[in-house]
Amino acid sequence: MSNSAKSSKREQSHHRIVEAASRAVRRHGYAGVGVAEVMKEAGLTHGGFYAHFDSREALLVEAIEHAGAISSALLDERIAARTRETGNPLQALIELYLSDEHLAHTEHGCVVGALASEIPRQQEVVREASVQRVDRLVRRVALALPDDAAPGLASVIAGALIGNLQLARIQGDSPEGRAVLAAARETLVAVFAKAS
Repeated sequence: MSNSAKSSKREQSHHRIVEAASRAVRRHGYAGVGVAEVMKEAGLTHGGFYAHFDSREALLVEAIEHAGAISSALLDERIAARTRETGNPLQALIELYLSDEHLAHTEHGCVVGALASEIPRQQEVVREASVQRVDRLVRRVALALPDDAAPGLASVIAGALIGNLQLARIQGDSPEGRAVLAAARETLVAVFAKAS
């Protein structure tokens, strides 16, 4: 096997590991990402882990970055489409972030919404990667606001999105959880999006 073929196979394996870990961290939290389980889901042996990562924390950092990049790209795409319908990017963001679909599919959703309450208790390298994702979400909200929006408003809205999503997830993918999201969507759109 040529060096380029070996490199390509290694990159594919690495990508499968990161994909599996990014789903696991959103589904089960930081503590729920076990090396053996991730390697099994990636279709690889546990012993091959250290050929790809120096530590579990290094895997978590890549998983958080990957999960964030994938969910951000998907959210941006959906916001653009919804904005064409509503004419209001903030309304689109609120409605999509607090959607029933986001409630039901934690493993494919926003990494910040899945992990926010756990971030302060992580090791520094993992916490730093997670805080970067929080900052990116706040910047995403800021992009949807008018240029003359009050300083700090993006953080307030991002906090409301994250908090309401987590509150709904406590209730589960159930009528109660969906009711939390519906009330939050209606209120946040009325207070912030209609005014912008």
